[in-house]
Amino acid sequence: MTDHQRGPAPAATDRPTPNAMRRALKRARDGVALDVAEAAVLLQARGADLEDLTASAGRVRDAGLEAAGRAGVITYSKSVFIPLTRLCRDKCHYCTFVTVPGKLRRAGHGAFMSPDDVLDIARRGAALGCKEALITLGDKPEDRWPEAREWLDAHGYDDTLAYVRAMSVRILEETGLLPHLNPGVMSWTDFQRLKPVAPSMGMMLETTATRLWSEPGGPHHGSPDKEPAVRLRVLEDAGRSNVPFTSGLLIGIGETYEERAESLFALRRVSRAYHGIQELILQNFRAKPDTAMRGMPDAELDELVATVAVARHIMGPAACLQAPPNLVDGEYARLLRAGIDDWGGVSPLTPDHVNPERPWPQIDELAARSADEGFTLRERLCVYPEFVRRGEPWLDPRLLPHVTALADPATGLAREDAVPAGLPWQEPDEGFTGTGRTDLHRTIDTDGRTHDRRDDFDHVYGDWDALREAAAPGMVPQRIDTDVRQALSTAADDPTRLTDAEALALLHADGPALDALARVADDLRRSVVGDEVTYIVTRNINFTNVCYTGCRFCAFAQRRTDADAYSLSLDQVADRAAQAWDVGAVEVCMQGGIHPDLPGTAYFDIARAVKERVPGIHVHAFSPMEIVNGASRTGMSVRDWLTAAKEAGLDSIPGTAAEILDDEVRWILTKGKLPAATWLDVVRTAHELGIRSSSTMMYGHVDQPRHWLGHLRTLAALQQETGGFTEFVTLPFIHTNAPVYLAGIARPGPTARDNRAVTAMARLLLHPHITNIQTSWVKLGADGAAEMLRSGANDLGGTLMEETISRMAGSGYGSYRSVRDLRAIAEAAGRPARARTTLYGEVPEERQQAAAASDGHLPELLPVLPD
Repeated sequence: MTDHQRGPAPAATDRPTPNAMRRALKRARDGVALDVAEAAVLLQARGADLEDLTASAGRVRDAGLEAAGRAGVITYSKSVFIPLTRLCRDKCHYCTFVTVPGKLRRAGHGAFMSPDDVLDIARRGAALGCKEALITLGDKPEDRWPEAREWLDAHGYDDTLAYVRAMSVRILEETGLLPHLNPGVMSWTDFQRLKPVAPSMGMMLETTATRLWSEPGGPHHGSPDKEPAVRLRVLEDAGRSNVPFTSGLLIGIGETYEERAESLFALRRVSRAYHGIQELILQNFRAKPDTAMRGMPDAELDELVATVAVARHIMGPAACLQAPPNLVDGEYARLLRAGIDDWGGVSPLTPDHVNPERPWPQIDELAARSADEGFTLRERLCVYPEFVRRGEPWLDPRLLPHVTALADPATGLAREDAVPAGLPWQEPDEGFTGTGRTDLHRTIDTDGRTHDRRDDFDHVYGDWDALREAAAPGMVPQRIDTDVRQALSTAADDPTRLTDAEALALLHADGPALDALARVADDLRRSVVGDEVTYIVTRNINFTNVCYTGCRFCAFAQRRTDADAYSLSLDQVADRAAQAWDVGAVEVCMQGGIHPDLPGTAYFDIARAVKERVPGIHVHAFSPMEIVNGASRTGMSVRDWLTAAKEAGLDSIPGTAAEILDDEVRWILTKGKLPAATWLDVVRTAHELGIRSSSTMMYGHVDQPRHWLGHLRTLAALQQETGGFTEFVTLPFIHTNAPVYLAGIARPGPTARDNRAVTAMARLLLHPHITNIQTSWVKLGADGAAEMLRSGANDLGGTLMEETISRMAGSGYGSYRSVRDLRAIAEAAGRPARARTTLYGEVPEERQQAAAASDGHLPELLPVLPD
């Protein structure tokens, strides 16, 4: 026999001792937390032991249903199954869903279902009262099959997910069904593209047993998308993107009991961290003919029942557990007793295309069999009630009308009498409207903020306890043994020769060593850019602070209903730009929250409004996060979006949203913000298009010097590649009102030692690639900024005229500095000062005269703008 015929090793292991089983069962009965070893023991419960286990699991489930307000209710979703394509780049050894182009061609089918065929199924489903369109397909078929690539090209789609997105919109608009998407492995960026068109998505984890993927003969060998680490990353990215997500296990494919238990604990970890897993499917392997694993035995029913019960104990009462009813040969009662609370999608129209040999039961039969066990069957939507009730940020506002049309407002379940009907899916078209506290740019300095935290502080940022565990290792400084004296000698001689060990030693420098480091950096600054301290006359315009991303360091973001929330109209943005021009500004710097109600053209509209009002001003705007948001909302690639933004008036972009370019730190800080690789890709693309950018680093929270080193090395490498950075800006973390600090996780910002070391090492490590190092008077004050000018910095940033981000976080240094103020800071450092442009060019004489006449800021020219 070949390895494929034999299949992987079975899950059977040595039976647990009676004592081990008794102890594990007692802990389960008593509600004591289980560990992996105890869970592995309980997965082997049989006979009376299994009855004991399922009884306690059922009680846990019942408590959860009662707490959720639906005691005794078992749910299902009335759905249609739409197999958008059966082509796939993977080769799972048990799968009959996936096929090859030749078979499709002989059957008269194309590489993908046509739009007409998709909509025909959806319309017929809607007529039968279905509310979910389950869109399932193979992973990235165009990467393996030329026929898939040709079909997409011929129909005008960049990739498979672009077709998924387009068909989801048509289903929403033409039938009213809610798409639930199962497109396989997705990136963070993919989630941003698809979230606006689908209330929920899913992907089975299946198993965390890497050997079943890596070893020949394993069920996932040769399938790149079945690597457990990749699939766990997808689950995390779904949570970071606030996507209600379905996942689960496929049991009996060769995993051991320990591996199965580890898989359940991995799912629990992701669920606790992001609160985004809406249901877990526990699916039993059933062998199929014409597959490599046709000789493998089916997973026994006892295996599935024990797995459901153990999953209930591990995941807890609030979890939603599902077992497909068509795979258990009518043994519904045993699954109900084991702790499930959902039967999954059941279709009165379409077959289960993944298991076509096993038809779904009739809904009436399912209701009757559930009633036999004391449960009432109720219909739900593809998105679970908890997320229907939560609304934003879990449901994109463009989907809210579609979901609320079908949902019972009291329970979040489906209104069974609701008849799906198409509704428009579109971006808001009313444009910008000035709302809320639009005078915040002035009153933040006098009245301050209304509250120190958002009203949804306790749940919007995820599980604080899990974050504390993740942050703890990074809070312990590493011991550095490298000779600081030798490192200083290398830095003074040729900083490009600094090793990582030497750089880390210098980043830890203190006392006389830190003083020496600052002198070395300042000497290098003098030789590279001279003694002049540069600054820019600019105005910050933060056009909205409404944001639902949930970054844990950000005190600026507000919900629509928060007392300090605001949004500016296009006229207000343009008015502020014109006022800035009147007092000598050469630039406006514009950024805002990720406001879900802004129209898709928002960023283009902002740039265009400013340029139309003030043609000569430089528009420095939109962080990489905003760029990704704009691209996903418009369905454009990042490159095309940046090209369009440039045409609308964008001149350069701020390199903010970088925080720390290390995902170990980044996910603790940002929850849903873009991964480091995506940030780099956006900035690289901008540079390739001739759009320059700044670069930044926010430090002093849960990071350590090793993270600073990696961040600076990464920026230097990208600058060598593109040459597009104009400057590097140090951004000390302002802790006072930051959620991650209020939760007791982050440090209270960097120390004075940290600030000097970071500034000096930025000068050394970025040399000779980035020559301008900017310090932040907003975050450090005048004295602190002057000290950084003696530690390697050469730029003071801008006059700003208004500043709300740092002030909302608790910075105490005001919202603007006049030209005279900035020159005074330079003078305190013993240096001359001169104005510059965004790209560090010479300021036109006319602009210099305008700034001199007003000192870069005249309050009488900058009144509070009316609502």
